[in-house]
Amino acid sequence: MSIRHCSFPQREAGAGTVLLVGLVSVALALILVVLLLVQAATGAQRAATAADLAALAAADAARGLVQGQPCQLAGEVAARHEATVTRCAITGASQDVAEVDVSLPLPGLLGAATGRARAGPPPEPTP
Repeated sequence: MSIRHCSFPQREAGAGTVLLVGLVSVALALILVVLLLVQAATGAQRAATAADLAALAAADAARGLVQGQPCQLAGEVAARHEATVTRCAITGASQDVAEVDVSLPLPGLLGAATGRARAGPPPEPTP
């Protein structure tokens, strides 16, 4: 009984390595995309939280529950959360509703996350 050696054509040599490198590259690209999406979602949540807290502080100041200027307090609260107030308006019939927009810079290529919040008494029902 003789053993025959199977010889592969030379053009097939290294094809498995190229395939493996390609698969690893695709896997790494997918992981990078998932990480960027998670980072963006986290930034959006942080911006929303900063906007909520800044609007609550501004509404409390507008109603006289705490001392200070409403938009100044909103800016201070947003700064504690590494955000910047981009718009602050005190509205409502009694000037007791705060509307605040904030921007939170994100690292890397993502730019900035934004958040918007309104705080104050509920709107009057319309008959």
